Amino acid sequence: MKIVKLYFILSLILGALLSSGCDDSLDGNLPSHIVDIDVVLPADISYDDLQGASLEFRNLTTGNVQTFSLQKSVDVMPGLYDVSFSATVQLHDGLESQVKAFCRSVQVTSDHTLVRLETYRNIVSDDLIIAEIFFTGTLQTSGNSYVGDDYIKLYNNTDHVIYADGLTLFESKFLTTQKLDFTPDIMSTDVSVDALYTVPGSGTDYPVAPGEYLLIADTGIDHRTINPNSFDLSHARLEWYDVSTRPSESDIDSPTSDNMDKWYCYTQTLWMLHNRGYKAYGLARIPVGKERYLSDYYYNYDYQLVTAAGSFAMSSSAYRIPNDWIVDAVNCSVDAPFQWIVTAPALDCGWTGCGAIANDKTRYFKSVRRKLLYVEADGRVVLQDTNNSTDDFNRNCVPSEIELQNSVMGIDGQRATTITYDGVTPISAE
Repeated sequence: MKIVKLYFILSLILGALLSSGCDDSLDGNLPSHIVDIDVVLPADISYDDLQGASLEFRNLTTGNVQTFSLQKSVDVMPGLYDVSFSATVQLHDGLESQVKAFCRSVQVTSDHTLVRLETYRNIVSDDLIIAEIFFTGTLQTSGNSYVGDDYIKLYNNTDHVIYADGLTLFESKFLTTQKLDFTPDIMSTDVSVDALYTVPGSGTDYPVAPGEYLLIADTGIDHRTINPNSFDLSHARLEWYDVSTRPSESDIDSPTSDNMDKWYCYTQTLWMLHNRGYKAYGLARIPVGKERYLSDYYYNYDYQLVTAAGSFAMSSSAYRIPNDWIVDAVNCSVDAPFQWIVTAPALDCGWTGCGAIANDKTRYFKSVRRKLLYVEADGRVVLQDTNNSTDDFNRNCVPSEIELQNSVMGIDGQRATTITYDGVTPISAE
């Protein structure tokens, strides 16, 4: 990469740049500070190639957003900010590519704080995307949590058939609620994973038409026979099935849902989505066979675990998936304990989730659902996909399967009556 230092003269006063028209400071008399901007572009892109370049400063305390044209420095009030950069470039074949950068938790307390923005090209994938993740689960009538009815829905956002055969669903090894310094740090090139389940098939066994969903369930059964507060997943096309080493924790092998090919999982019993959503989930097209992958893509790392009793040198391991193989990724977390995203920003530079605090009791019966972008004239739904889960997903949604089945939405027994595209936008009855 080459460093292109983009120094321009500040031409707009602060009041004209505040998108909300509000002062970001708690005290309007506080002086603003100059923040210097240093943008690092890919080697094959120059400043002249950029179109619509802009900077965004999001104040993490107030929620206010300031948008600037690209310049040497900007003037903001003291505070803690997430800073992002975006632009587009025209490719030689007439296609458009996005150039982005993201810098989290920038503390502005004095003049000439330097924000260095390492840009990347937004990864555009012509493949299935994750449309919904239901990880929170439901509650039984006793109030106890119920497991096994979690699911993930994939979607064909294109205008042509995509075959899911060979597509791998994975879970991240690292938690979005625990930031550690791992050595070696491979996050810019790979995702560390602890669960991989692959769609079987010979190449054309699992077609997904444009505008259609592929439902992958934890357990593809009618869960209402066990928990009246749950719903029916017996129509799921696929399920992840585990042969448990502990007889007391055996899985149910659905007769109506095909089993995914289990490549690896950290647990020797049953794998479930993290029911608070402290992980990232994604899809990958792995171009090597299972045996070679398990042999060649192991990742050993060291880190320091800091506790009240002291700091301890630790070692661990995981499998890794090169970023180039990944077609979609979604970081999940919760507001209060969130610390970082566990993928490269080219895959996902934001996060989504359910609930506001750890062990939030309101999270049950909720999912995250990808936002509706628009509906084509022929009725095909197009979902938003900018590789920023903060922007792309609606949080705390009624799960689509609960909507479609008029199922229970909570422990009070109230049932869903509205079907939506994305957990927010109702589908017209016409």
